[in-house]
Amino acid sequence: MQSVLEKPQLVASNERFCRFLEEYCPVLTETYYPTIWCWEGRVQTLLRPFITSRPQVQYRNELIRTADGGQISLDWFDNNDSLYYPDASTRPTVLLLPGLTGTSKESYILHMIHQSETLGYRCVVFNNRGIAGEELLTPRTYCAANTEDLEAVIHHIHNLHPSAPFMAAGVSMGGMLLLNYLGKTGRDTPLMAAAIFSAGWNVFESVESLEKPLNWLLFNYYLTTCLQSSISRHRQMLEKLFDMDLVMKARTVREFDRQFTSVMFGYRTIDDYYEDASPCRKLKSVGIPVLCLNSVDDVFSPGHASMLRPGVEQSQSRATHCWDGLLRHRLLS
Repeated sequence: MQSVLEKPQLVASNERFCRFLEEYCPVLTETYYPTIWCWEGRVQTLLRPFITSRPQVQYRNELIRTADGGQISLDWFDNNDSLYYPDASTRPTVLLLPGLTGTSKESYILHMIHQSETLGYRCVVFNNRGIAGEELLTPRTYCAANTEDLEAVIHHIHNLHPSAPFMAAGVSMGGMLLLNYLGKTGRDTPLMAAAIFSAGWNVFESVESLEKPLNWLLFNYYLTTCLQSSISRHRQMLEKLFDMDLVMKARTVREFDRQFTSVMFGYRTIDDYYEDASPCRKLKSVGIPVLCLNSVDDVFSPGHASMLRPGVEQSQSRATHCWDGLLRHRLLS
């Protein structure tokens, strides 16, 4: 999302995949025309909640238990009326990972499900612990680096539908978590392909961007209060391990992560956590087709921090949904 008319930059690890994307995901090569009355990225981000539509989606909720005694909330859209895939056992499944404090109710998740519905797919939304209204059973939430809960969810879904093609898509922190999982597992994953939207490639660069004066005023402080709000109702459980008064005094995402997130997951310093959470350090190990979409003026993932490495395909453009093309690529390769 830039203020100039420009074609996206499509970078691929091999020519074959690049040609495939150009054929099945033509939007990746279309010229981007800035919105005349709302051309600046920060303004677009601020206005989005007020002008976006929200497709109606009926979910089926499932709570699964984890090895440490916790629980994870999954929201299923089964798409039982699918015309393209009437057999539920072979109906393609898309796992969706929302952003930092997002849930299955976010408008961008609802639109992804609406798009998947037209393709005949089944969707399931991974809600991080303690976010979607369920109680924390243990004093643990989530972070971008720890993939244990995501691994449990992927294993659970694959066991339920072992014959169904399985893909995933993550937005912002959800995309970072998905990339970190793929970097850890390589080819040893039931996922056939993935799509990543607006991931923060280098966490150090992301927090530095958010700490610029105007960005702090518009985004950082609000995000910090959202994080604090997401854990405040679990205060009684979390006080067993944390100084919650200190956590609630944080005024930036970095301060929150220093006092809470990095401590929860056993990192010696905040820098150790941010280094482990940065997907750019794991991209060479990704073993499946992945399409990554970033805007060059994204406050949360500045353009200069986007990593174009072999093994992952990235397009700097508007976000779109190319899962059908990715599925075809995997099935035909």
